Amino acid sequence: MAEHGYELEHIKTPYPEFQAESLEITIIPGLQWAVSRFGRPVMIDDSGLFVDALKGFPGVYSSYVFRTVGCDGVLSLMKGVKDRSARFECCIGFMLPGKDPFVAKAIAKGSISMKKVGTGGFGYDPIFIPDGYQKTYAQIEIEEKNKISHRGKAIAIFLKELPRLL
Repeated sequence: MAEHGYELEHIKTPYPEFQAESLEITIIPGLQWAVSRFGRPVMIDDSGLFVDALKGFPGVYSSYVFRTVGCDGVLSLMKGVKDRSARFECCIGFMLPGKDPFVAKAIAKGSISMKKVGTGGFGYDPIFIPDGYQKTYAQIEIEEKNKISHRGKAIAIFLKELPRLL
């Protein structure tokens, strides 16, 4: 954000996470809570891994599933599964006090690898291969990953809309 002329402060605070069937719905109560708590503009990122063969699981529960069973747990669920298609979704939520929330959503399609590969990134990066690549997110340099990832795409959408929102 700094390279685009915006200054952010990272406020690491737990907030009530409303669970719903989509990230777009999940993020709005968090935005509303944070604006009421801090009384200033807030931005929240909510992302998830959606695996087609697992009917979208872990989806909105991605963070919890990662903390409990991690990449190994997802790979275990995928043993013997031929359809390894998956997608990462990212919603960047933004809200000003007294205004409606705005959500920028982006998707990165890909597949689940057969094993963990790579040391970069975080979360499910070692098991997600984006479409058009033979490497996992964890093997791709951060600058390149930011151009193709769900989060990078969502930030680009958000930045395009931000002047209108302010």
